[in-house]
Amino acid sequence: MAAVIGAAVGALGGLGGGWLSVMGQSRHHREQRRAERERWRDEMRRDAYTAFLAATRQLNAALWKAADQLSAQAAPPAEWQAALSETHDAWARFSTASSAVAVVGPAAVAATAADLHRAMREWEMIGVKWIRAAIRDGEPHVDDYRARFAATAGAKQIPLASFQQAAREALQTEH
Repeated sequence: MAAVIGAAVGALGGLGGGWLSVMGQSRHHREQRRAERERWRDEMRRDAYTAFLAATRQLNAALWKAADQLSAQAAPPAEWQAALSETHDAWARFSTASSAVAVVGPAAVAATAADLHRAMREWEMIGVKWIRAAIRDGEPHVDDYRARFAATAGAKQIPLASFQQAAREALQTEH
């Protein structure tokens, strides 16, 4: 009888130990999958934020280049048309990058990206109106647009800084 009880206790102990081992491995795998998902998410966010900032800088450069050409008043209208095309291309890249940030989040970063998107859109619209007026009339209209262009260019600085701060917080790169 003692042998049977001993065998039963041994079998139950073995089963219990095996069960605990399986449960521990399962928990470890869940934690590992969660950690991998967080790394993947952070990588996606980092890539989206970097692309958004790069596209912001490209649009910034295209708009200032166009403004410089118009302000110099020596550039031929063909260069104004090229500047308009470059601005449209830069806007398309910026808008695409902005959409990626809206998707990868989190909500606080997406909201600051939307604020920057609006500020850049206002600036881009002034710049495009300026270029189109110059192309249409064959003259640069510097006095009509330069002050509004500069004001909307300045208005993007706070949303840009807010986006960068929110991105650092989301990626936990502040410490």
